[in-house]
Amino acid sequence: MRLRLALASALLASQAAAHDGGAPIGGEEPIEHIHLTDEIWDLLLPQAKASADITVQGDSRRIHANGYPNKPPGKFPNRNNPHAIAKKNYNLKVPLNPQKTAEPRDAQGSVFGIAINGVVMDPGTAEFWQNDRRSGWNYEALGGACKLGLDKYNAHVQPNGTYHYHGIPTGVVSDTGGRSVPAMIGYAADGFPIYGQYGYSDPAGKSPVKKLKSSYRIKNGNRPDGPGGRYNGKFTQDWAYVNGAGDLDRCNGRFAATPEYPDGTYHYVLTDTFPFIPRCWMGNPDQSFTRLKGRGQRRGEPLPESNAPDHDFAAVGDLDAAPLIKVQGGPPPRLRPGGPPPQRGQRGPRQQRGGPGGRAPCSGS
Repeated sequence: MRLRLALASALLASQAAAHDGGAPIGGEEPIEHIHLTDEIWDLLLPQAKASADITVQGDSRRIHANGYPNKPPGKFPNRNNPHAIAKKNYNLKVPLNPQKTAEPRDAQGSVFGIAINGVVMDPGTAEFWQNDRRSGWNYEALGGACKLGLDKYNAHVQPNGTYHYHGIPTGVVSDTGGRSVPAMIGYAADGFPIYGQYGYSDPAGKSPVKKLKSSYRIKNGNRPDGPGGRYNGKFTQDWAYVNGAGDLDRCNGRFAATPEYPDGTYHYVLTDTFPFIPRCWMGNPDQSFTRLKGRGQRRGEPLPESNAPDHDFAAVGDLDAAPLIKVQGGPPPRLRPGGPPPQRGQRGPRQQRGGPGGRAPCSGS
């Protein structure tokens, strides 16, 4: 019998954003459907709705999915996203029993995981200040500066037709009763499960549910170069991890009991503030993910002990830093334009053009 997955897992590493490069995504091949018994399915994930096939083979879980959501997506193409959705043939796998590594592994710019409906989670973007990747200032999809044509499920489409999430997949969460219980909504590339933003208030066992908070905060002060102006959350590099500031660790995860794991498990949590979808893995992502990386990109590398990787999620000790900006579930963030004016003869960010998309979809600082 063909099973409609309720939790898929893992996935590809590609640039994330509606305006990513158009190179085809790897990990796709004709699906050889594998059938599971009801007993195995119930063991993996009882009461799960899904649109992907999953099987256990040895020490791995294999996932076959077409990347198309089970709820009608937004209209694509649209004014800010000119791409049409194309169904995929994902053939991916993740560890059945994932293990944490000594150091987190960098997932920035990679596909982090896959939702239970077979749609991938790809939080980063390919948009940079003045269209210059070398600037080091990467726009956040939900930071308020970019118009990327996201639908109501926080998803949009890459040039190669990949429909993918940049934030909480609200449709999946609603299907799983995400406010009344910790809702398991997918798997990361390293095999650890992914949950919605609500979890047990007592990590040790079943208890009242609360909204879990990220431990990232906006940095104090001004940007030293690039767009200039005060840090305000528009760029990935505006954020810093503050140990103990929230409920979650650097990779937006925690060890806690869940309905599927009453004795507790390490798992990732999607939040409505940065990082939205985690930017690092606590385990080793499977090669079926890492081989999907863009040509010349290094994905899944261990993060340095200094906690200051390329994307500058620097650890800071100032618990009085500026508060997190709320992007969902409240008023839109108050973002200041800031930044030095362009020099004579130089176009500012709003006028800068470049790349196949023409005018940059992001502006200001």
